Amino acid sequence: MYDVFKVVNWLRVKNNADMRTNPNVEELTQMKTMKLLYYIQAASLSITGHRMFNNDIVAWRYGPVVEEVHEKYRGHRGIVGEITERDLNNYSELQNDYEASSILNSIYDVYGYSSAYDLMRQTHSEKPWQETPQSEVISDKAIKDFYSGVFVSDEDKK
Repeated sequence: MYDVFKVVNWLRVKNNADMRTNPNVEELTQMKTMKLLYYIQAASLSITGHRMFNNDIVAWRYGPVVEEVHEKYRGHRGIVGEITERDLNNYSELQNDYEASSILNSIYDVYGYSSAYDLMRQTHSEKPWQETPQSEVISDKAIKDFYSGVFVSDEDKK
């Protein structure tokens, strides 16, 4: 299990690299980060049976949120900012973990180019967010039950 901010740094570094090579890529926003963290956690729970990071995900009005990440980036729309050596080290650490990098890269490939608004609409259409009272924690069981079969490992596809 990783610190949630290592996962956020992985997303920031990945998005920064994309922005450098493609002028049409938008900077990662706080809202989009929340939705990507949600799908990363869902994939991890579905594929590995355990969390990618220990922080709870809460059902807020605009979708799933990791409150600690929201607090850090409160008032900021774009969160990529300057990439530091520590950010790069966090990225490398996760990239060098086969299980983690498989999940992170798959989620980024599927959802990373969607808008924050589209991801919000998608999470609002899915049971874990719909069935969790606002401001309550979305349970691992609800997430895993809903996304098992949606997120599967390469081994499960064989």
